[in-house]
Amino acid sequence: VQLQASGGGLVQAGGSLRLSCAASGRTFSSYYMGWFRQTPGKEREFVSVISRNGINTGYADSVKGRFTISRDNTENTAYLQINSLKPEDTAVYYCAASTRYSGSYRDYDAWGPGTLVTVSS
Repeated sequence: VQLQASGGGLVQAGGSLRLSCAASGRTFSSYYMGWFRQTPGKEREFVSVISRNGINTGYADSVKGRFTISRDNTENTAYLQINSLKPEDTAVYYCAASTRYSGSYRDYDAWGPGTLVTVSS
């Protein structure tokens, strides 16, 4: 599966963005989808994961209550709604596909190129 994330941009603290992850191929619904983020010099950080049917979701403690992951298997797209943005949310956000419901980036086999989110204070 090939992935392409979009929707990043510059936003003021307290604002919102909706990231999208478009997948190619007919097997999107067979993958667990995750979102990660990374800042320079730091390891890729888990943000959220969603099960194949979209029922189960998981979040990092740092984003719980502010971020919402979802997916539309008919559109081969995963989403990350990010609200109440903080400057520390600034990062490149990546979507990824896995055959496991996992918060470890090592379990993800396919990655998109990432989309930059910048939050100004």
